[in-house]
Amino acid sequence: MEVVADLMLIRHGQSASNVAFPVADAAGLLESGLSGRDADVPLTEFGVTQARAVGRWLAGLPADDVPEVVITSPYVRARETWRIAAEASGLAFDVPAVDERLVDRLLGDLEMLTRAAIAQRFPAEPGRLAAAGEFGYRPPNGEAFEDVGVRLRSFLDDLHRRHAGRRVVVVAHDSVVLMMRYVIEGLDWDGVAAVAQVGPVRNASITRFDGSSGRLMLQGYNSVDHLDT
Repeated sequence: MEVVADLMLIRHGQSASNVAFPVADAAGLLESGLSGRDADVPLTEFGVTQARAVGRWLAGLPADDVPEVVITSPYVRARETWRIAAEASGLAFDVPAVDERLVDRLLGDLEMLTRAAIAQRFPAEPGRLAAAGEFGYRPPNGEAFEDVGVRLRSFLDDLHRRHAGRRVVVVAHDSVVLMMRYVIEGLDWDGVAAVAQVGPVRNASITRFDGSSGRLMLQGYNSVDHLDT
C-alpha cells in the first residue's frame, strides 16, 4: 500500500483541563472546578498563544513542506488549535476534516473526575490500575491504550488509501500522538513505556513522519522549538 508523503502530528494547545486537574489532584480535591464534557474543554489563553506560534511555524515552512490535507479530532481544544494556527499562518488551507477516531483516550465513567473523586466514587479502580499498569488498564466503560491503537490502525489505513503521496497534518491529543508511534513503529508495550518515560507529549508539540521511502519513518518527536519564537 502506498503511504502519505508526510504525516505531521500536532497536539492541541494547553487546555483548561491541563491546568485544573494537576492543581486539584495535588491538593486532593474532589472537584476540578470544571464541568461538562471532556470534548468541550476549551483552550486557555496560553493555549491560544501556543496555537498562534504553531501558525507562525507553518508560515515559515518551505512551500513543498506545507500540509495539503488537514484532519482534526472533534474535540474543541483540537479544532480551535487548528483554527487559530491556520489563521495565524496566513496560508490558504482547505476546511479541515474531522475524524472521530482521533478523540482522546476515552475514560468512560472516570471522565472529568479528579483522583480523589475516583477513589471516593470508584474505590476499586486505583487497585485495578496498579495491577494492570498504565497501558493495560481499562477504566469502566472506557478505553485501554490498545483500544486507542485499534482505532488508529483503522484511521491510518484509510489515510493512506485516500491521501497517498500527500502531506497530511493531524491535530489531536497526547494519547493519539503516543499511540501513533506504537502503531506506525510497531512498538511493544516496553517500547511505549520507554517513549513515555522520556516525558509527556507536550502541548502544541509537533511530531513528524516522512513517507518518502514508501514507509513512514520518524523524523522528529514532541518538538516545541517553534514555541520559543
